[in-house]
Amino acid sequence: MDSDVALVTGSRTGLGRHLVEHFVARGLRVVGCSRGPAEFTLAGYHHLQADVSVEADIRRVMSYIDSNFGRLDILVNNAGIASMNHVLLTTSDTVARILDINVRSVFVVSREAAKLMRRHRYGRIVSIGSIAGPMRVPGEAVYAASKQAVVTLMQVMAFELAPYNITCNVVAPTPIDTDLIRGVPKQKIDALVDRLAIKRLGRPEDVSNAVDFFVDRRSDYITGQVLHLGGA
Repeated sequence: MDSDVALVTGSRTGLGRHLVEHFVARGLRVVGCSRGPAEFTLAGYHHLQADVSVEADIRRVMSYIDSNFGRLDILVNNAGIASMNHVLLTTSDTVARILDINVRSVFVVSREAAKLMRRHRYGRIVSIGSIAGPMRVPGEAVYAASKQAVVTLMQVMAFELAPYNITCNVVAPTPIDTDLIRGVPKQKIDALVDRLAIKRLGRPEDVSNAVDFFVDRRSDYITGQVLHLGGA
């Protein structure tokens, strides 16, 4: 995998930054994107300011990858947003924003990435899901629904892209101590962790370990799968 080219969305901070650093340490050439500038620099890492909800921005990222590397081997759909609120207090604008970032952008980024991957008849697409859906987490109805939609999207795309040797899978983490959960009351996080088989918060390393499994070249017979962490 030393010469592989990887794209990580939402790569400025948190889990996205960890995945970038992890891939670079493994010797991959890595491109990342986020709405803001990167807060770090790494040899072998290229950061682009791009909003995944803007299709023109996504095409610009793919054009950069094509021009500079001529190929794309790995895509990790990491960019996402969350909102915890009771359904009776959730606005339509919130629903639209979550579905736009967490579902529509995943579809568009994956579609455009697959166009590059099919040229070499090889690719690995991994989307970051969540245990919020299968665990029916109260207060996260829209977020959970968006992540379950990503599961279905990846499972259908797995069939459509299999002829090009492109696999599509999902890693569904438990809560991880990143900006995504900083605004969630501690008692809610503790209650969720208590429902897990392994009773601790997830770590970025837990996610990158699962991602490694799916993007490994030996995993060419594994597609359309969801890996729930923590025993959820």
